[in-house]
This record gives sequence, structure tokens and C-alpha cells, in this order.
Amino acid sequence: MTSTLELTLQDESQTLALGQRLASLLRGGGVLYLQGDLGAGKTTLSRGIIQALGHSGAVKSPTYTLVEPYELADLKVFHFDLYRLADPEELEFIGIRDYVEPGAVCIVEWPDRGADLIPSPDLSLTLEKDGKGRKITMMGRSPAGQTMLGELTKI
Repeated sequence: MTSTLELTLQDESQTLALGQRLASLLRGGGVLYLQGDLGAGKTTLSRGIIQALGHSGAVKSPTYTLVEPYELADLKVFHFDLYRLADPEELEFIGIRDYVEPGAVCIVEWPDRGADLIPSPDLSLTLEKDGKGRKITMMGRSPAGQTMLGELTKI
């Protein structure tokens, strides 16, 4: 069973606020897929999540490095951007299996480029430009993801 939630975000501040709400649900770990065209707001949403989880510095898109790790006080966060991935096998070279550990948060932009070498998502989020704002569709892809969606509707 897949649960779905659709939201309209008016501006960047609402995208960051959604990231903060998601962060509160990810304290025990989870895998998020972020899909959408260039400029749809994937990295902005990631920044909201990562900063709300406790990172105080800048959050940049790991477009060239493929992954940016964040070791926070009580949580590991791995931000992947697979846009420039030429072949999913490249993930083996960066040690993808070392990043996927219980209790960690994995945020994966452009997950379709990782094929079956990346972990299955708890939540899959699709961002689309909608005028000056964004439309976001979230799908619970696991029991944990469905629970997260249920909690998001309560906030």
C-alpha cells in the first residue's frame, strides 16, 4: 500500500519549513528520494532537513562529489546527488554500501540514476515548479514512510 500527500509550497521559506518538519520525523533514520527537474527545489528541501537535524554550516549540492556526509551529534546524514552519475556502477567505487547503515538518514537526489544500487526509499518526494512556488507529491513507500506521511498531515 502506498500513501500519498500533495502540498503546494509558495516560496523558498515554505520549502525550508517542510524540510524542518521532515527532519523531526527522521531522527531515527530513513531514506528519502527527491525527484524533479533542475531548479525544482530538491537541494533547498535537503538544506532544510539537514540544518534542522543539527548542521549549522552551509549545505551544498554534492553534484560533483556524488555524496556529502554530515556527522551530527547523534545522527549521520548522507546527501547524494546522482545527476552527473554516468553509470550506476560508479556507486560501487564511492562505497555506497558504507553509507547505508541503520539509523542514518540518506537523502538521494536523482534516484533513478542509481538503479538498484541505492536503498529503497521510505518516502519518495517529487517537486515541480508551480508558478513562483512548488508542488510537492510525497509517497510513503514503506511502513515507516507511511507513518511519516500520517504525521505530516497532523502538523
